Amino acid sequence: MAVVLLVRHGQASFGGDDYDQLSERGEEQSRIVGRRLAAIGPIDRIVHGTLRRQIQTADACLPELGTDPGRAEDARWNEYDGEDLFRPLPADESLAQTDDPRRAFQARLEQAVERWTSGEHDGDYREPYRQFHARTRAALDELIADLDRSETVAVFTSGGVIAALCAQWLGADPRGWASLNRVVVNSSISKLVHGRSGTNLLTVNDHAHLEDHPRELLTYR
Repeated sequence: MAVVLLVRHGQASFGGDDYDQLSERGEEQSRIVGRRLAAIGPIDRIVHGTLRRQIQTADACLPELGTDPGRAEDARWNEYDGEDLFRPLPADESLAQTDDPRRAFQARLEQAVERWTSGEHDGDYREPYRQFHARTRAALDELIADLDRSETVAVFTSGGVIAALCAQWLGADPRGWASLNRVVVNSSISKLVHGRSGTNLLTVNDHAHLEDHPRELLTYR
């Protein structure tokens, strides 16, 4: 069977000057998941979006694989545009004053996600929620159609994309997608297999490769 491994990028630089860059912790997570991918078996292809955190995760994994599979870049594997989600919301000055910026950001994000996924304000967004789902599913379907029966491909992408694809197989509604998105671990692996019976979701959010390491390597943001 063909295998698609959806790998979430390592931790990005939350609170830094440039979010779209791996933190030191994210680099370590990426090396660890690289060793996990090497143990799973030969990786025949690597695919990633155009975001730096996705590309940097793939780069950090490569030395751990022991091989140099072909690489392809496809912007359809990019995360939803967070700025697009926040743009319609009124300004919130309290974010700059809080002692817990991560918690404040999460609350703000959940407010933005609820509005985005409702379908009632699609005209306010460059990429409405349903369009985001269609974009990610098209990327997956095209990739699977191009795979040989025995190929394994590692796709370096983002939490929202992984949650969107898994939600479709689990029959989850927008609230279900939001719940999945909230808990996709940095450098986790979700596995899809494709064979005669079609495409099936086998595992979601596997992060056992982090469990023998310091607890601080288990991150969600």
